[in-house]
Formats: sequence, structure tokens, C-alpha cells
Amino acid sequence: MVTALTIGVVAILFVATVVRTALGFGEALVAVPLLALAIPVTTAAPVAVLVSITVAAVVVVRDWHLIHLRSAAHLLLATLVGAPLGLLLLATAPAAVTKAVLGLVIVAVSGYFLVVPRRATLTTDRTAWMFGLAAGVLGGAYGMNGPPLAIYGALRGWRPEHFRATLQGYFLPASIVVMAGYWYAGLWTAAVTSYYLVALPWIVLAILVGRVAGRRVPVRSFVTIVHAALVVIGLILLTQAATS
Repeated sequence: MVTALTIGVVAILFVATVVRTALGFGEALVAVPLLALAIPVTTAAPVAVLVSITVAAVVVVRDWHLIHLRSAAHLLLATLVGAPLGLLLLATAPAAVTKAVLGLVIVAVSGYFLVVPRRATLTTDRTAWMFGLAAGVLGGAYGMNGPPLAIYGALRGWRPEHFRATLQGYFLPASIVVMAGYWYAGLWTAAVTSYYLVALPWIVLAILVGRVAGRRVPVRSFVTIVHAALVVIGLILLTQAATS
């Protein structure tokens, strides 16, 4: 029997997947905070990662030629180091504290990029390890690899189509590794699988909707939209931390 809770979970995952497909990231940033209002974070995060694997696999198969392979590889290697630290954070740190810190960092960084007219840029992958490490920690803890990667892609000045494809080239192997960690830690439960399977047909539909929406995003406005979305998510996290 489909319950109101299940319908709510599916609706959140649908919206989150549209955002992820259109922008290249963000399903966990949307899904995990909202899902955590109704189900435990230890269930919400693995569900979000399973959705991430699905979206990334579809995009990689279709747009593999648009991926910046060198950048994706640098980010991924650093993530492999950060993911175990994130799992430790999930198991030991108070959720309110970590959400507050994450929210503050996202709002501060993306707010800066929205306010300052002349933004800094990166011309090489030399600092990719820092962003990959941060992504690994956040991914291991909450399935939220996206913010550091989105900021890195914006700093590198990638065009929207390369931005989205490269992030999926990273997300696919990274999410598989994180999901393996959840399984090892006993967090891949029957509830996680059940929510994912019920939502799967709607996730496929959301991918199609997101691709159409993504094509309508003006190239010049793409980076601004990315940072604006990050600020909104950061504020949601701060609100959750204050009320939990």
C-alpha cells in the first residue's frame, strides 16, 4: 500500500532529479534536507545516492564525449580519501552542528560569487584535490558531494554542457563508492531500497524533464543560477539546524 509518506518521498525525489539533470548537481541538496523532515538522515542520504547513480549513469552514457576526464579523475581521487571521513562524521557528529556548518559555508562562498562582480577563476586542475576532498567528506556524511564540485566547475569556467557532463562523470564512480560505504556500515537497508524502487519510474521521467529544462538555461546566466541555487540550499540547511 502506498502511503502519504511514500508519495511525499517520491515527489521530493522527482523535483530533486529535475534540478540535478538541469544543473548537473543538486538532487541531494534538495532531497536530503527535505527528506530528513520525514525520514532519518541515515535513510535519506543513501536514497539520494542511489538516485545520483541512476542520473549519472544515464548522462554519462549519453554525453560521455563532453566530460573533462582529467578534472573528473582529480576530483574523484581526492573524494576517495574524504568519503571515509564523511562516514565517520555521519556516525559521530550531531546533525544540527554539521548542517549549520555546511549551510554557513555554502551561503558564504556562493553569496560571495553572487555579490562580487569580478569572480576568481582557475585555469588548471592543481587545486582540484581540495574540492574533491571536501566533496568526499560531504558525500560520505550526507550524500551531498555537489557544493564543492559546483563551485569548482564555476571557477573553471566550464560551459553548461561540459559542466553537467563532467560532474556526472565524477558522480557515477564516486556515488558507487559512497553507496558501498553505506552498505558496509549497514545503512543500505530495506527501507532505502523500497523508497528507491517505488520512485524509479518517476526518476526516469524527471531526467527527461530536467534535460529539457537544462537546454533552456541561458549560458551567460548559468553560473549565477548555480550559485543562487546553492545559497537557497544553504539557507534551508541553516533553518533545519536552528529548528532541530
